[in-house]
Amino acid sequence: MTVLVQLDPSRMPERAPRAQDLLALAREQSPDARQRLLLGVMALCDASPPDGQLSPLLGEIFLSLARQAERDIRKALSMRLANADWAPAALVNVLALDEIEIAAPILASSPVLQDEDLLRILIEASLDHQIAVARRPQLSGRVSDAVIERGVPAVMAALATNRTAQISGDGFRRLVEQSRRVAALRGPLLRHPGLDKALAEQMYQWVGAALRESIATRFQVDETKLGAAVYDAVEGVMKKRLDEILEDTPEREEMERRLVAKLQAAGQLKPSILIRAAREKRYSLVVHSLSALGGYTVKQVQQALNSSTPEAFYYACASVGIDRAVFPTLLAEMRKLNRGLPGDQGQAIWQRGALSPASAARAFRALVEPDTPDQRIAV
Repeated sequence: MTVLVQLDPSRMPERAPRAQDLLALAREQSPDARQRLLLGVMALCDASPPDGQLSPLLGEIFLSLARQAERDIRKALSMRLANADWAPAALVNVLALDEIEIAAPILASSPVLQDEDLLRILIEASLDHQIAVARRPQLSGRVSDAVIERGVPAVMAALATNRTAQISGDGFRRLVEQSRRVAALRGPLLRHPGLDKALAEQMYQWVGAALRESIATRFQVDETKLGAAVYDAVEGVMKKRLDEILEDTPEREEMERRLVAKLQAAGQLKPSILIRAAREKRYSLVVHSLSALGGYTVKQVQQALNSSTPEAFYYACASVGIDRAVFPTLLAEMRKLNRGLPGDQGQAIWQRGALSPASAARAFRALVEPDTPDQRIAV
């Protein structure tokens, strides 16, 4: 049967009790004995031993109480011992592995915990315990490296918010690399005083617009040049991988789609990329770029490209900002890639004059089949 113990401050001893009295109480099981034992231990905590250490006998009392006590008693002990440099190491480690509400004060402050103890907690304890370790003030470089090496997203994010943790240059580099896949790392890292300009510019490639602005402001970089570098890096890597894939395969088309998604996420998807793709004979890149730029489905763009007239294709290009003077060259390139399509029936409507993007979009949608939810491309 569980015995609920409520502390009665009026019964707190005026002076620290003797070790023999506490040991005798620890061996009793009555509610009154538990009450007096708890109050005695609290008094002992307030009277730190002069030599900074407890005798083995008192250490045994503390450990016995922690193992047998109710939850509220263990929680009170944890709070009292959180900053005690004389607390028994065995007891501190028991409390550090207890449920998180009990362990939290110990994990945050106890000077008794050593790196080996913290490393064991990272392996054996819950996610909440690991996060508490990563947030611990003045965390050593050894433990920080272990957090990064384990690669648990929530724990790494907690480490990134810890301004007093020792993180090496290589540690920051690995955290930045992890931020490619772990979005929760990006904000804390960009606010961390230890992040240097080179790593921040590297992060520019995959963060959102607000964080890109933060990078430009904090490190005083030219956003235009940085944006161009992002495009060159992304497009260059993807092109190298694409060159290893045979043309017109499903794998290549998927790579083209991913390239468009990356460029759009970085704010670097421009009409000029579509023209360049046609010049480089990358048909599927033209399709996915036009689809993403105009908000059309891939099926609608392919329908325009396979039409007997270039009218729908022209309207799609005009709606995303491609100049009508450039369109004839683009059309010629696409016909080379698509068995002579779009066909040459109909009039050269691009010669009639300029057309606003909104009007061109409406004209395009009127010529192709309507969108359906399952046709839309996610980029």
